[in-house]
Amino acid sequence: MISRRLTTFLAAFFAAAIFAPSLASAQVEVEIRRGQVRAIPIAVADFTGDPVAAETAQVVTADLQRSGLFRPVPNSAFIERGANVDTPPRFQDWKVLNIQALVVGRVTDAGDGRLRGEYRLWDVVTGRHIAGEQFFIPRNASRRLAHIIADAVYERLTGERGYFDSRVVFVDESGPKNQRVKRLAIMDQDGANLRLLTQGRELVLTPRFHPLSQEITYTAYRNGEPRVMLRNIMTGQEEVLGDFPNMSFAPRFSPQGDRVVMSLQEGGSSNIFELDVRSRRMMRLTQTNAIDTAPCYSPDGRQIVFESDREGKQQLYVMNADGSGQRRITFGDGRYSTPVWSPRGDLIAFTKQVPGGFAIGVIRPDGSGERVLTEGYHNEGPTWSPNGRVILFFRESGGANGGAKLFSIDLTGYNERQMPTPSFGSDPAWSPLLK
Repeated sequence: MISRRLTTFLAAFFAAAIFAPSLASAQVEVEIRRGQVRAIPIAVADFTGDPVAAETAQVVTADLQRSGLFRPVPNSAFIERGANVDTPPRFQDWKVLNIQALVVGRVTDAGDGRLRGEYRLWDVVTGRHIAGEQFFIPRNASRRLAHIIADAVYERLTGERGYFDSRVVFVDESGPKNQRVKRLAIMDQDGANLRLLTQGRELVLTPRFHPLSQEITYTAYRNGEPRVMLRNIMTGQEEVLGDFPNMSFAPRFSPQGDRVVMSLQEGGSSNIFELDVRSRRMMRLTQTNAIDTAPCYSPDGRQIVFESDREGKQQLYVMNADGSGQRRITFGDGRYSTPVWSPRGDLIAFTKQVPGGFAIGVIRPDGSGERVLTEGYHNEGPTWSPNGRVILFFRESGGANGGAKLFSIDLTGYNERQMPTPSFGSDPAWSPLLK
């Protein structure tokens, strides 16, 4: 089995980078020890106002709980009822429940087709008001209001941005195992509001989000040839980004969305190329007789990570965005694939094939600090949450009726959860935070 020891680096990393000094002033703490998290005891009081207020509070609670960093106290345990944004709570009623942080809120009709959501965040230990804001959202997007509030609470208590106001696109798979129908689907990060984007008339693979807009690229096989499509999620409009009959791995956008990087087959080898989206000019970045594939830009666009078997078996390599400075960063046992750079820029997630299974892990861009987060029969396809805190991937189950399901796991290797989908699902891609 692959070791899952929490390194000294990890402890220092989370202490210094994730749980920022703002927590000291709020006197709420998150402890990470040996890969386990001591979650913050928190209460989300019943929101007042509009009929959707009750659901808003429930979604805020579920978001915080699912993160693994918070331990919401059940509503049934509350002593004070009717806590609201206009007056301080009765702190003693919350202290006896050993709660450290309290969220109260209100949702009202703004009168112009929008909802107004307000929240207040209190430090129960000191009786201090930590934060409070209001947000406006279209009435038909009430769940999104809850995600925005949950993000605000998460950021104030952890010192890092939240990730709840985001979406996941993936390949929905249904039908018998030997006749799976694959359709693009999109849902909120908690599995709600799922809708199909394609109807299964053609094979679809590798959806990817545009970094700056509500658009996705994906590969559609039409008449046996791969075609890269660009689709606007809001309007449903599509256009052909390019026909690449010798493409061996789907394109990924640069951070500014003006370039895409992909691998193209040439005889028995494949090399990495960059396409300028505006001019459609192609530039070769690697030139080997091996299989160079699965490229992904760093968040600043200056580097690209990719996999290659140029030295005998699949390993990870990093190069400058112009193809210079190619260097190997993995030297462990097994085969490394599907590298994806964290939005923070400090880590690269990967799939690692070892005897008996597949693992999802992370490594620093210089090749140090490799850690395995989870392993299983067939894990693959990591994708990062917008804040670089959580990794989503898919896991295949064996047997005649087996298939892929989506799972998430915390960067510490803690809090692994199966994502709710109506059928099988594979190849997830996590969106940036919504605008």
